[in-house]
Amino acid sequence: MVADRIDGDWWKQAVVYQVYPRSFKDADGDGLGDLRGIISEIGYLKQLGVDAVWLSPFYPSELADGGYDVIDYRDVDPRLGSMNDFDQLVDGLHKAGIRLIVDLVPNHTSDHHAWFKEALKAGRGSDARSRYIFREGRGKHGELPPNDWASMFGGSAWERVPDGQWYLHLFAKQQPDLDWKNPEVHEDFRRTLRFWSDHGADGFRIDVAHGLAKDLDSVPLDQMDPAAVQQGSLSDGSSPLWDRDEVHQIYKEWRQVFNEYDPPRFAVGEAWVAPERQYRYASPDELGQVFNFEFAKADWDLSQMRRAIEEGMANARRSGSTTTWVMSNHDVPRHASRYALPQVGSTNYHQLAKDWLLRDGRSYPEDRALGTRRSRAAILLELGLPGSAYIYQGEELGLFEVADLPWERLEDPTAFNTSQAASDKGRDGCRVPLPWDCGDRPDPDASAPAFGRGASFGFSPAAREDGSACADPHLPQPLWFGDFAVNREEADPGSMLNLYRRALAARASMLTGLSQEIALSQPQERTLAYSRADAAGKPAFVNLTNFGPNPVALPDGEVILSSVPLADGLLPSDASAWLSLS
Repeated sequence: MVADRIDGDWWKQAVVYQVYPRSFKDADGDGLGDLRGIISEIGYLKQLGVDAVWLSPFYPSELADGGYDVIDYRDVDPRLGSMNDFDQLVDGLHKAGIRLIVDLVPNHTSDHHAWFKEALKAGRGSDARSRYIFREGRGKHGELPPNDWASMFGGSAWERVPDGQWYLHLFAKQQPDLDWKNPEVHEDFRRTLRFWSDHGADGFRIDVAHGLAKDLDSVPLDQMDPAAVQQGSLSDGSSPLWDRDEVHQIYKEWRQVFNEYDPPRFAVGEAWVAPERQYRYASPDELGQVFNFEFAKADWDLSQMRRAIEEGMANARRSGSTTTWVMSNHDVPRHASRYALPQVGSTNYHQLAKDWLLRDGRSYPEDRALGTRRSRAAILLELGLPGSAYIYQGEELGLFEVADLPWERLEDPTAFNTSQAASDKGRDGCRVPLPWDCGDRPDPDASAPAFGRGASFGFSPAAREDGSACADPHLPQPLWFGDFAVNREEADPGSMLNLYRRALAARASMLTGLSQEIALSQPQERTLAYSRADAAGKPAFVNLTNFGPNPVALPDGEVILSSVPLADGLLPSDASAWLSLS
């Protein structure tokens, strides 16, 4: 267990760095990132200045959904390492002053999980099948699915098994949904929470936290809303699938497990629900924190950003916790690209981004200089706020979405459940392996001129231990990745990486002791400002962001940091500045 000296409330103002392990760093040359690769870059994470690492799934998996199809919740995928490697990772992070958050996937298992294999063998009405959601089909011989629900990844949400029954999968067919009405499911996940806590995990990220409790019995399945899966949660909690009130009883049980440890463990829930219902997941009696996705849903637009801040702060007050701030993660297009696309002035960037991805990035102009400028402003806007900030690997390098990945190299199931003409390319564009060394520039591949072959910008070693050549990265890196490599950005004082390092250092030394409330204002047209007070209640810090086309004057105070150089003392367009008032 982690020593008592660690503050139990550390996570309330933490900067958390999401590691998508298969794309972070490959230590053995098989083309997949692994735990040893993460261990090798603990120094990088410490120098960046993060407080914790959120480790996306590293469990045994068939990779039908990037590791979120879990075969065994209490082991490490042998392609990524071993339990000994995990323990070394925890030890190394803790020695560096960095905590570890483990990704947990409780809505569904892999279809290769021992429970599901047992369910297939056991047949109708068995205890083994009661751990999942099996139903009879429609039609004379049960040949039709129980209803017309479509899964989140396309295609039917039901899959038929050899004896004729159907099982529910809200995501890929390789991800059968668990039935959380079964006490065995509750007990097994409590066991999993204890297992990783005993191995040093400081907290958990809960995948699809709003989906565990379901009601498929109150009315006949074929009379339920055919749009219920895609429709998402409802503001009154009446969806049969999402954000039901019963889910909170599960997290109250988990809180009892978290409190068995000193300091208590915490969790952050992935709950894409109405803002007015988010706060319940973050209750001190439940998970402690929930993702506030309003930044991730917003265009680069003053009114949207202001609303995101107001809703995040309101939810923090309702929950009795702190809010979180998120711009990118493994599920959404990178924000540098979103901000580089035409800003449409409403929260429909999802469709714009999907249209852009589907067409390999050629439908809309991607202004990368503008996307970079806005990303630099956005990180100061975000990091100056009270609460926790979640950074997705590569955003500190200013990486853009790789929209033109070849269709034949895609891995995300979203791309394969409908035709290319009707589908989007999924989430692989934000999951391409990181570039570490710009000197490892591969020669162009004639069959895909935008990409390299046989080298990896330092993602993989130069050769395997036996001297053989390394495998290509599991997703191809575009040649322009070399311009964003870690060693190149480290050498450039004005790089995105060095901006993140300066901002995180200033945040740690100056901001974490300030008020958890803000005063939000609009001192000039198309600007957004907020201030935070010191312990005496005196305003001590101001962030000003300029969304307008013209430079604006800064308030009185000492400039701590600006996203771009000031112009004759004025803050340029699409820029942010931090000022000290003390």
